[in-house]
Amino acid sequence: MLATMEIVDILDQSESIGKMVMDSEVMQNYQQAKQELASDPDAQKLIQDFTDMKDQYEDVQRFGRYHPDYSIIMKRVRGVKREMDMHEKVARYKKAEREVQKLLDEISQSVAFSVSEQIKVPRNGMVFTDTGCGCGSGGGCGCAS
Repeated sequence: MLATMEIVDILDQSESIGKMVMDSEVMQNYQQAKQELASDPDAQKLIQDFTDMKDQYEDVQRFGRYHPDYSIIMKRVRGVKREMDMHEKVARYKKAEREVQKLLDEISQSVAFSVSEQIKVPRNGMVFTDTGCGCGSGGGCGCAS
């Protein structure tokens, strides 16, 4: 019975943390930036252009430099991405997104370290960034894991 009550208490506390995150200024800024991005037709056009160009990029990537349009597509992709990233609403949204990720990483670290300092926690939105690429293959991909 005690273990069950402990689990219920942990679930209640985790719900409380979740509510605090959702009510935080960081999350409110993120929600506002997301809404502004979704309602801006210019930003949406840039995002759609990038998505279309990304499809072409993925086709070219299958063949690499041997694809006849490799140089052209690579230049276009970089140009379209740069144009999208430079748009004010896209940049604001990405910044707000990074802030939410930072908050979640800090919460994860706080919870993990309250149990043990030896627990590895996600940082910068990636699991175990201090061990290489974080792929989890144990170095099988040739990374520094």
